[in-house]
Amino acid sequence: DVGSTAVKCHVYDRAAAIRGSSYRKVESLYPRPGWVELDPEVLWSQFTGVIKEAVQAAGLHMRQIAGLGISTQRGTFITWHKRTGKPFHNFISWQDLRSAELVNSWNNSLLLKVIHVIFTVLHFFTGNDRYLAPSFLTFSTHQTSMKLSWVFKNIHEVKAAKKNSCCFGTVDTWLLYRLTKGSVYATDYSNASSTGIFEPFTVCAVHKECCCYLFFNFGSTDSEIFGIPIPIMAVVADQQSATFGECCFHPGDVKLTMGTGGFWNVNTGEQLFASQGSLYPLIGWKIGEEVVYLTEGSISDIGTAIKWAQDIELFTNVDETAEMAQSTADSQGVCFIPGFQVSGDDPYLCASFMGLKPSTNRNHLVRAILESLAFRNKLLYDIIEKKVHIPLRTIRADGGVSNNSFVMQMTSDLINKKIEKPANVDMSSLGAAFLAGLASGFWTDKEQLKKLRRVEAVFEPQKDSEEYKPAMDAWLQAMKHSPHW
Repeated sequence: DVGSTAVKCHVYDRAAAIRGSSYRKVESLYPRPGWVELDPEVLWSQFTGVIKEAVQAAGLHMRQIAGLGISTQRGTFITWHKRTGKPFHNFISWQDLRSAELVNSWNNSLLLKVIHVIFTVLHFFTGNDRYLAPSFLTFSTHQTSMKLSWVFKNIHEVKAAKKNSCCFGTVDTWLLYRLTKGSVYATDYSNASSTGIFEPFTVCAVHKECCCYLFFNFGSTDSEIFGIPIPIMAVVADQQSATFGECCFHPGDVKLTMGTGGFWNVNTGEQLFASQGSLYPLIGWKIGEEVVYLTEGSISDIGTAIKWAQDIELFTNVDETAEMAQSTADSQGVCFIPGFQVSGDDPYLCASFMGLKPSTNRNHLVRAILESLAFRNKLLYDIIEKKVHIPLRTIRADGGVSNNSFVMQMTSDLINKKIEKPANVDMSSLGAAFLAGLASGFWTDKEQLKKLRRVEAVFEPQKDSEEYKPAMDAWLQAMKHSPHW
């Protein structure tokens, strides 16, 4: 699992129990304000290193591994020379803001306004949801397409590259290319649908040239890397992988990831909902001829805000935070406004505390941070309930922040829904393992996978959401003072 903060590898047995693990921290680079990059050689070394260490920790030999499943962060990409394999630049992270000016110019352009009008009219006369998405179209700094456009304009080596000599790929594509020593240049539907250069309605790339690398024969790792070839059985984007790992197989099942960012994913089955406001349509996975769609809403600054608070020594151990928040009846009017990461609506949103007083202490500050996470969950849940016309069934949480009982209980109270948390919160890894296991015959079907789920905690509503109204109203008021900083 190549995430935003860590590269992890787990070795799973047939009971989906972890036999061995390894972990390396991802070191992001910040060459300029707003720029976020990853060193490709460091990432490659970490990736191969954790696989070797996890297999060794499991007491196994590489020849005993049935297959490899890879889950990766989405939207982070790189370009490289096709013949030499040498990168033209570092990985540009999904968190990177360098395309902010380009995004703003497009979103304010006359052309985009004309597109909105044309497709609104087409949707009105045809009723086809495929025309609804462009009628709401806005660009964001999350999207690979905008940053790739920036690369073509600003990096000389890419501009100078001869035709057919420049390769583009997200993390999954680049890893496949390296693992197979250049023999496989591919991606999967879940990663492709997250880039902004893929048309989920037709299940094909917007540019037909990109369709050539959408396939599922991922091959095997080159024998020089791990001593023997290991079949690469699955490649999947992290949020879609976590949804599969949570066994959200039915329409209306909801996966809530509380990690570096927050992601709500709703299984919409065979029905693809057009992008509206804060929601985005994605392909979840494709198994045989079955294509499962998801609707996603995202929140930045989840784990990031908590890590920042730890870095400035508001607390020593993350495990303390729930108890600190519960030790005070309220935040004493203090509101935390997140804004460290990319905001699709406002790349210039500022992070801040408001309502500070001489009596404010660490517990109030920590509670304000945690409350802001639950409030944002509530806002996004309300949008999903309004826009996704499918009854919402089970809600299953994962990610490191889902271990925080204060955030999870408050979220349950606010949305008035039960939330399940699994025993193992590394769902991206498990989802990749499940998909690889199904492809290799290690497991037989999804019904078998459901039986392997282990629920550790269930959060049920304990307070009326109205009890939180004064605090949430104050927080919403504070939010109005922070945009466009």
